[in-house]
Amino acid sequence: MPKSTPTKLNQALAKGNLSPVYVLTGEDLFRKQEIIKKITALVQPDDFNFYSNNTEKADIGEALVLANTAPVFADRRLVILTGIEKLRKDPKEAIIRYLENPLDSTIFIVTHNDSKKFKTEKALAAAAENGELVNFDELKRDDLAMWVRERMQENGLKAEYDGVETLCEAVGADLNALAQEIEKLSLYTAERENKNISKEDVLACVGFSKEENPFDLSNAILYLNKKKAITLTEKLLDSAEEPVAVLSKISYPILKMARIKRMANAGMAPAEISRAAGLMFWENSLVNNARNFPSEEIFLKTLDRIIEADKALKTSSASDPKTLFKGILFTLFAGR
Repeated sequence: MPKSTPTKLNQALAKGNLSPVYVLTGEDLFRKQEIIKKITALVQPDDFNFYSNNTEKADIGEALVLANTAPVFADRRLVILTGIEKLRKDPKEAIIRYLENPLDSTIFIVTHNDSKKFKTEKALAAAAENGELVNFDELKRDDLAMWVRERMQENGLKAEYDGVETLCEAVGADLNALAQEIEKLSLYTAERENKNISKEDVLACVGFSKEENPFDLSNAILYLNKKKAITLTEKLLDSAEEPVAVLSKISYPILKMARIKRMANAGMAPAEISRAAGLMFWENSLVNNARNFPSEEIFLKTLDRIIEADKALKTSSASDPKTLFKGILFTLFAGR
């Protein structure tokens, strides 16, 4: 089966080019679902020529009979089976036999959502010589930022660097959630001539004021700004933020720092560290800054403080969160 890419597949569909078979692999369900919607829009099947089901609920025999049947008063039939990684041996082999000899008038789509398992599916990967095999890995780092920029452009928006950065950090790699936030940004700027999306626009749409950047504390710790980290911690607590949530905001960047430092000390190249640590493109400077991070000994002492604070918050209402968290930060920034 010829291997393709999501970009090439989108380009082919934009030209109206269809294949009788598509095997869509990888864990990124959102982009696969969008491709299925595009193919469905091109085929425009009526109820007589359309079948779609998850393999856990589907009658595989019925689906294959339909796939092998000429369309009714139409040029094409569309058959979709999702989640074939869950199938037992016999029904999966039946699908493979169809893929080896598909009907030209049927567009047959199957999705496989387990990349690790798919590596063992040699027969499935080789089955459809006239179809397309397209892998949809979850987007990370630069690829995720590129997807956000392109999605914004599709919505008539212009992505500023800090707007993309803030949106990715606020929402994460969930493309469905990112798409919803981008739609909100489109509505937010609907009456605005300037469609540039800034950090402030993103913060406003995800529920923060211009004065509140939810990543300020994390960045202060990551970039070793002791004074700012302590000030922001106190500000969060004074604003009635739950102490457990504040502790999480402190511990997450510390653990990230520790991981980067260990890989740097192990002699890994910066690009390797960025990939292994799952850093976004704007975080690459952390790798070069690893030499300035505290030593392993200090990290371990800081980790002990975090564990102690977590236990204290969960067992003693008399514990003062400000004192606990200052202890963590003073340990982390010892000597600074």
